[in-house]
Amino acid sequence: MDQDGDPLALSISRAKALHDQDPTCRSLGISLGDVGPGRAVVRLRLTAEMVNGHGIAHGGFLFLLADAAFSFACNTHGPVTVAQGAQVSFLQPAAAGDELTAEAVERTRVGRHGVYDVTVRKADGTVVAEFRGQSTMLSGRPGTAG
Repeated sequence: MDQDGDPLALSISRAKALHDQDPTCRSLGISLGDVGPGRAVVRLRLTAEMVNGHGIAHGGFLFLLADAAFSFACNTHGPVTVAQGAQVSFLQPAAAGDELTAEAVERTRVGRHGVYDVTVRKADGTVVAEFRGQSTMLSGRPGTAG
């Protein structure tokens, strides 16, 4: 089956294209991992510049990592989709040197709107943060590529 009819291949292609055009992810070293329709995994190794005055990961970087996973997941369907809103709960600290993984999963999509949950974990499985994002489609029709 060619890519035009393969939802998995289309999802991967869309997420990779978006990642390739994201200078923030590239400059911070956020890598794109597993992708599928409505889901995406990203990774980041925290550097000394990413910690706050308490010596733990700055919440802004944790939010950014989760938001990146959310962005890639909600754009796997085709039409340009952006965040309408998001909330994050910081549950455990992370430190410089920690390898973090953020896994985004689509919970529901209705018309132009979607809800996605993202879990941020350390390499040992410790959950660092939980993020919920609400998306909205800007272009195209629901279920179409443009």
